[in-house]
Amino acid sequence: MTTHVLILCTHNSARSVLSEGMLNHLAAKLGKDVKAHSAGSAPSGRLNPFAIEALNNAGIDTSAYRSKSWDEFSTDGAPPLSIVITVCDSAAAETCPVFFGGHGQPVKVHWGYPDPSNAEGGDEGKRRAFELTRQAIGYKMLQLLALPLDTMDKPALADALNAIARS
Repeated sequence: MTTHVLILCTHNSARSVLSEGMLNHLAAKLGKDVKAHSAGSAPSGRLNPFAIEALNNAGIDTSAYRSKSWDEFSTDGAPPLSIVITVCDSAAAETCPVFFGGHGQPVKVHWGYPDPSNAEGGDEGKRRAFELTRQAIGYKMLQLLALPLDTMDKPALADALNAIARS
């Protein structure tokens, strides 16, 4: 059974998009039945070009990516979410909608990353910040994919995801 992971950030344009791309890419490479999705509480309607560039440079196809609202994941027909990860501090502080799936409420965890959009040094500084953020996110996603997701109960999964957050 596919493990669906929703990654949230306020605007769904940078960190959540990097996270969705990395988790889907690594899951496919490792043969794991995990599907990442991303969304925002106040989606910007556009993807940050530096996020797209960082993912494309890593060999990840972003042609189907778009900035979307988290509301899409609380409707009938939405994928049954197992895990919800917030990657920006403002989204973590917001009241998330109720997500129901085949398993009741998903496990929620916060993995905060500084906003690479705010990097100094012009375009080159932003490129470097986005690439470093992509790598940091990839490291955490590899740890998530190493978990025995099929056999973990929710308390054990929450403990493991919080341990990854502290790593």
